[in-house]
Amino acid sequence: MTENLILVRPSLDWEEELLAYKEAFKSEHMYGGAGLYKFDRLSDWMVYLDRLSKDKPAEEGWTATVFLCIRQSDKRMIGICNVRHHLNSLGLLNVSGHIGYSIRPDERKKGYAKVQLRLALLEAKKLGINKVLVTCADWNIGSERTILANGGVYEDSRLDKSTGNMMKRYWINVTERNSI
Repeated sequence: MTENLILVRPSLDWEEELLAYKEAFKSEHMYGGAGLYKFDRLSDWMVYLDRLSKDKPAEEGWTATVFLCIRQSDKRMIGICNVRHHLNSLGLLNVSGHIGYSIRPDERKKGYAKVQLRLALLEAKKLGINKVLVTCADWNIGSERTILANGGVYEDSRLDKSTGNMMKRYWINVTERNSI
């Protein structure tokens, strides 16, 4: 059942799951993974996440709260999501949006992304973000369905110059959603 997912803050208590999650992406890029793939040591990633979570522009120029999505029944890490507090750069406004997420490759097509995004929207609402921008590459049909299932309203598509992808941009008004 997909409803037994929870979001937790990353910590070294989840080291085994984090390493397994990272390994699961060895043959593909980990979009929405809060930069996990860039770090050889989890402790360095934790320092990076701590810096991102400060409510002042980090070195990257944006603030985010990162969560691990855990299946309660077996404590398996199903996904990672990050909630960016402000759209304070053109990259966030045009390409990345408020929320980025990924689902472990062998757990896709089970409804987990839909639930994880709903949980991330709740976190955005707690931060006072009432209108949330969520984006996906035009080729990512699964992510598009996830966004639409959570009330996404299409605005437009914009080019991500760094990847060449056209990014579909959707807005979700969390104050109008009864289920959030």
